[in-house]
Amino acid sequence: MQVFISWSGDRSRAVAELLDDWMQCVLQAVRPWMSSKDIDRGSLWFSEITDQLKETKIGVICLTKDNQIKPWILFESGALAKGLSSARVCTFLIDLEPTDVGNPLAQFNHTMPTKDGLYELVRTLNSSLGEHALREKVLEQVFDTYWPQFEDGFKRALEENPAGEHTPSRSEESMLSEVLRTTRSLDRRVRSIERSSDVVNTDRERGRHLISPKKLRQEIRNLLEQGLPPEVIEDILDSRAPPEVVRNFTKELSSEIEERRFHEASDG
Repeated sequence: MQVFISWSGDRSRAVAELLDDWMQCVLQAVRPWMSSKDIDRGSLWFSEITDQLKETKIGVICLTKDNQIKPWILFESGALAKGLSSARVCTFLIDLEPTDVGNPLAQFNHTMPTKDGLYELVRTLNSSLGEHALREKVLEQVFDTYWPQFEDGFKRALEENPAGEHTPSRSEESMLSEVLRTTRSLDRRVRSIERSSDVVNTDRERGRHLISPKKLRQEIRNLLEQGLPPEVIEDILDSRAPPEVVRNFTKELSSEIEERRFHEASDG
């Protein structure tokens, strides 16, 4: 089974080459492919990579702070996602946390460079081998045998390839904005399905689920205390209260909370 390993930059390449060699030790039925090692001299590199992307079963994207928005990473990730019928694209987060990864790469399965994280990736690969897959017990033994080799190689790859300039960590505003966009997108899809199926009357259903003003105020207060912006609160409560009521309560309670915090800070 072929596994396409995508990389960009020295640090990403070093880890990709480590994965290339290490995977074949753990799962001998796996055939990793990466451009830096497997393109013959004289080949048209773009055509060769495109052909390999068409034939691959699983893709592993070696992601770093430096390369997560690089065009080549995004191109190969998109090609992998488009060509695979199932969600068999994994990002290997070399020096990132899952919350650091924005769209479109955020949609893929993230693997952390820990023992547990790498074992889950190996299990995913093994489950795709069909009749060549190892039994779980055997897989665990083989993995435990070769884990120290990967751990040492990974540390060495990071030491020998220090991180360069990279994009700053995502701010809370950026992550909340993404949550808002995703929520609104899902809401539009649900509403479209409801309209097309003509199964329920949206207005009538909303009326059934309206909450009392007292409970609504309390929920809005709790969400504001958690630091959620007004737009997100409005989307969360959209199906349970009229938008104008939510906006009015949110504005009123925001002022109360700010005033209370001001007095607490003054007293302190």
